[in-house]
Amino acid sequence: MRLFRQLLLISTAFLSFSAAAQEPRLGQEYTVLDRPQPTDSGKKVEVTEFFGYFCPACNAFEPYLEAWIKKQGDRIVVKRVHVKFSDLMASQQKLYFTLEAMGKVDEYQLKTFNAYHIDRNRLSSDADVFRYVDKVGLDKKKFTDIYNSFSIQSKVNRAAQLMSDYKINGVPTVAIDGRYIVSPADLFAKSKVRDGSHAGLVVMDWLVDKAYKEKNPASAAAPAVTKKK
Repeated sequence: MRLFRQLLLISTAFLSFSAAAQEPRLGQEYTVLDRPQPTDSGKKVEVTEFFGYFCPACNAFEPYLEAWIKKQGDRIVVKRVHVKFSDLMASQQKLYFTLEAMGKVDEYQLKTFNAYHIDRNRLSSDADVFRYVDKVGLDKKKFTDIYNSFSIQSKVNRAAQLMSDYKINGVPTVAIDGRYIVSPADLFAKSKVRDGSHAGLVVMDWLVDKAYKEKNPASAAAPAVTKKK
């Protein structure tokens, strides 16, 4: 009887989220910032992921996110912000922003997650970071020059400001159109939707659709055109 009750509760939560996937609930599957933040993505929808290499949930979410980004086509502009909750994360943060400045994020993002979570290189010091750079074959001189530059420190300062503006207290957190906030790891822990999709991505799909239609009302309302045979 106890097992039956547990299964019933799980099934109820599962079905509830499946229904909610059609229209996520404010305050349940997503929240809205009290003060929307400016974006510069034009007619596209800005999607900002706050993450950290140290974060197991971010590591698990990364493959899902990469696949989701590809499915969105040219509707979105993706930005990433490596957070810092303590000084132990400072070198990881600088590592990410250096990879970004070098145009190497796409090539090295998964490798860097693997360095931390599989190879157990905690990247918690400059020495750890440079050991990683040697291992993966990055241009060490170029990397070091950028890593120690004023521009990277500016990005670090900007990240701190964004964390404050978006009220980030956990990762991964995804901000959509400077307004909507989704916690993919929290939603994933609660449930998966019926077809096995990642619950957080279902909510993100809905919010991107909503924001895109608001930014492009004419194209959203335009009827489909079919060619006559």
